[in-house]
Amino acid sequence: MSGFGRSMTSYAMPLAALVMAVAVRASGLSVDQGSLNARILVGALSSAIMFVTIFVVLDHAEAVARRVGEPYDTLVLTFAVTAIEVSIIVSMMLHGENNPTLARESVFSTVMITSTGVVGMCLALGGWRHRKQAIVRQGTSAYLAVLIALAVMTLILPTYTQATDPGTFSAAQLGFVSVLSVLLYASFVFAQTVRHREDFIQGQPHDVSVGAAPHENISASALLLMAGLIGIVMLAEQVAASVEDTLVAYQVTQADSIVGAMIAGLVLMPEAISAVRASLNNELQRGLNVAMGSACATIGLTIPGVAAASLLTGRGLTLGLPAADAVLLVLALFICNVSFSTERTTFLTGMVHLVVFFTYIFLIFIP
Repeated sequence: MSGFGRSMTSYAMPLAALVMAVAVRASGLSVDQGSLNARILVGALSSAIMFVTIFVVLDHAEAVARRVGEPYDTLVLTFAVTAIEVSIIVSMMLHGENNPTLARESVFSTVMITSTGVVGMCLALGGWRHRKQAIVRQGTSAYLAVLIALAVMTLILPTYTQATDPGTFSAAQLGFVSVLSVLLYASFVFAQTVRHREDFIQGQPHDVSVGAAPHENISASALLLMAGLIGIVMLAEQVAASVEDTLVAYQVTQADSIVGAMIAGLVLMPEAISAVRASLNNELQRGLNVAMGSACATIGLTIPGVAAASLLTGRGLTLGLPAADAVLLVLALFICNVSFSTERTTFLTGMVHLVVFFTYIFLIFIP
């Protein structure tokens, strides 16, 4: 849409999502109340509103991003999406019975979706349109180094520690790894935005002012972005809870894996769209910054967030991956390392990532 219609939709949908979320809570049909059928109905309506709102919020996020310029623009969506995911996971951890593996499944799904699905789409579609695309090796290498360290420490190492049961950390270990994760991610953000900013920017001089289009109201976009994100957080919680209740009611196996993948897919949608758009516009490095930055932020910030919730509430937290998932994770990280070892990528590079992504999706339902 354009003109008046587009403006009205852009302003109305974030507010509608927020109003809908508040109304659901006040109506007695929230995640812990109402009959199963009523919660499913509300979950379906919430899904529809949330789906439209995600696209509108993306437009507002990109407006804000154009104002701040590279590489800060990619952090706008990254921090927003991470805040959404932490809120959803914590609320789901406190919903109903203890669900110790939900955080693990959601974080694992986020890493797999970004490193194989989103990156694969960027490389494949960008390579198909532009034949070959250039990347900045220093930037992608930094992303991979941080991602590999965080993924192994938080998702694989717990399986082999001896202080507690396999797959879990003791309270001291959990606190220690959480602090290290935050410090490592903070160091990475400092390098990306201050110390080595040029390693994450492709083809744009420092003295070029990105700015926003003259007709864009950045203050309004920022406020609507926040309102939309809050609404999405509350609606996504409702959707995830209704799906979880439905899967449990119908005795569907692998419920945690399905819910974790669904949470990751919902919250990553704005970043995935932004990354693919950048790749199609021959801005592959920006697309990779969005995709890989989300994976790093998810582990670096989500794990400490849910760890704090676990320690404060006494709810169990199982982080160690089963053997098959650990193999997939190592495979995804290895392929990323190979794909970004040169300064150019092609359509074939993307297809390799997508093959691993489809394998991950298939094994969710048929493990």
